[in-house]
Amino acid sequence: MKYAARSTTVVIALLLAALAIRNYPATAETPRVVPLPSTDLPPGDATSAVVVLAGGCFWGVQGVYQHVNGVINAVSGYTGGEKKTAEYEVVSTGRTGHAESVQVTYDPRQISYGRLLQIFFSVVHDPTEVNRQGPDTGTQYRSAIFPVNAEQARIAQAYIAQLDQAHIFKKPIATKIEPDHAFYPAEGYHQDFLVRNPTYPYIVYNDLPKVADLKRLLPDVYRATPVLVAAAHSSR
Repeated sequence: MKYAARSTTVVIALLLAALAIRNYPATAETPRVVPLPSTDLPPGDATSAVVVLAGGCFWGVQGVYQHVNGVINAVSGYTGGEKKTAEYEVVSTGRTGHAESVQVTYDPRQISYGRLLQIFFSVVHDPTEVNRQGPDTGTQYRSAIFPVNAEQARIAQAYIAQLDQAHIFKKPIATKIEPDHAFYPAEGYHQDFLVRNPTYPYIVYNDLPKVADLKRLLPDVYRATPVLVAAAHSSR
């Protein structure tokens, strides 16, 4: 169970954090740099492109991509269900079809779609877990890629097959390719959550290690100063 963003008691949050550590599966995959995709999207002439990814609680997924060079914006939200159910309290029931996801806007001249997928499978989450990441369980925490076009879908599917055939992970990759779904931004209090709450117990135990893994394992794409949703909106 993910801790509520509006928790009012530090003691309760700390107890839940301790419970999260105890419940984390002992067989979870260790972060490592996986090979790049054999095929990738060409950079083309575009100055921006979008990819939508789901890998458990969106706080950590957003927090990682905010520290990636070439990322213009990373917005937490919901994908896979209808607009009318794209609300945190409803999505948290696990019955809406939505996954907590992050819409990553990036500059293809600086970083490729394939590189973003490499980060996704290397440090963002454990892609072998089914409907679970760390202490969070339910279909809303599934591993999924929501391609915005057929080429993204083709490359993502080929990449999963490539990693499975190479036996990069101990178990088969559980990540699903789910095309033709709209992305709905999450509530404001979820945006930039990791950056705004670095001492929040859930962030300390579950998400800051992912950012540290990005810096340690993929230093060439790491940026110390994160790109913020708030800053992106204020610049428009």
